[in-house]
Amino acid sequence: QWSRYSISYLVDFSETATALKAMNVDLNFSQAQYGTLASLAFTILFAGASLIAGSLADKFDRRLLTFGSCMAWSLASLGTAFSADYTQVIFCRIIMGLMCSFATPSAYTLIRDTFPSDKTAFASSLYGAGVYLGGALSSLSILLDNKWGWRGTMQAITFFGFISAGSVFLSLEPDKKAIASSTEIGEIVNAKVDENPSPVLSGVLSILSSQRVQLLFLASFLRFCAGLSIAVWAAPYFRMAFPNDSQTYSVVNAFIVSVCGLTSSVAGGALADMASKQAVAWGKDENFGKLLVPIIGSLLAVPAWWMCIHAGTFEMSMFWLAIEYLVAECWFGPVIAVLQTSVASTKGGLAQGMFTLTGALANLAPAFLGFLYESKVLGDGDNLSPLLSFGVCLAYLTSAIAFLLSAQASISAKAEIKQT
Repeated sequence: QWSRYSISYLVDFSETATALKAMNVDLNFSQAQYGTLASLAFTILFAGASLIAGSLADKFDRRLLTFGSCMAWSLASLGTAFSADYTQVIFCRIIMGLMCSFATPSAYTLIRDTFPSDKTAFASSLYGAGVYLGGALSSLSILLDNKWGWRGTMQAITFFGFISAGSVFLSLEPDKKAIASSTEIGEIVNAKVDENPSPVLSGVLSILSSQRVQLLFLASFLRFCAGLSIAVWAAPYFRMAFPNDSQTYSVVNAFIVSVCGLTSSVAGGALADMASKQAVAWGKDENFGKLLVPIIGSLLAVPAWWMCIHAGTFEMSMFWLAIEYLVAECWFGPVIAVLQTSVASTKGGLAQGMFTLTGALANLAPAFLGFLYESKVLGDGDNLSPLLSFGVCLAYLTSAIAFLLSAQASISAKAEIKQT
């Protein structure tokens, strides 16, 4: 996450930006190009490889998949540090996205295979908390940028990426499941659609046969749209809205992302597991109880984010940003737990790959926001503030509705199973 989101803190579209500290000035790219770089460039291969990565996680040594992907995306970060133009940064970003796609399916299927079902939401939330620690480090990249410039900051991130890869290799045990044969590798990577659907395609169709899962993917897409728009555009917005508080923002935002985001994530998992038990006691679907957490969290995030963007002072804006993280970031663990318990265990990796693909497609939101921002669709002046406030709040609200529909589908599915 540090490698992925650091560039959001290494751009500066103010008139005082310098080439040493702002990669957009050094490499001469615009707001729309930044929106593409931060979102779509990462997802070009990330999206396409997610399904294959999920299938591989169901068959191969997940320790080696995680180690290899971490090494490769760290090399992509190093390539970014030495890029001479926008095209080279785009290429490195695409490679980074491709390599990152192999890590998530391996991680969540390992959690599923390690923990009992009544603890999977909490365990998934603990893993997901790494997103907020990485986000905090990304925010602190502003401090490194002020000292070493954006290129030096990317080199520092690469160094820690190599350390992380080594830690994975040394700390994880080899996968106990059977290793697929080279023939199986070919079937997954070179699968084609013919009279008999490929293993990946047939698996996708099987997973999407559940209405609960369909709605869960829709809700997750909308929720990703909100979160990714914030991740990509919040830092440029706050640096322009409060230019005299840039370094303070770096530290405060790091605290908010790490402490509030992590707290919300872990608490969301714990609350989801508690709610699932209570739902069963009431004779309802346990997944209905788990999905109550993202439903309520997304609804509460709407007023919190609106107040954050429309606060009159830096201090009040940061206060509402903290509230927004506390109420909004509880969704990930419960949703992953519901997804993994809604599909066959042999398709857990593929389902996780589809979930990753859903998040990848949601990168269209910040890219589209960047296009609207540069086009000045709202006229001259402050375009970013209304685009961020209306766009993110709409995504939060619609995701809550979709999560609710998915929860209702869970109840319907349970009733159908009982009747059968």
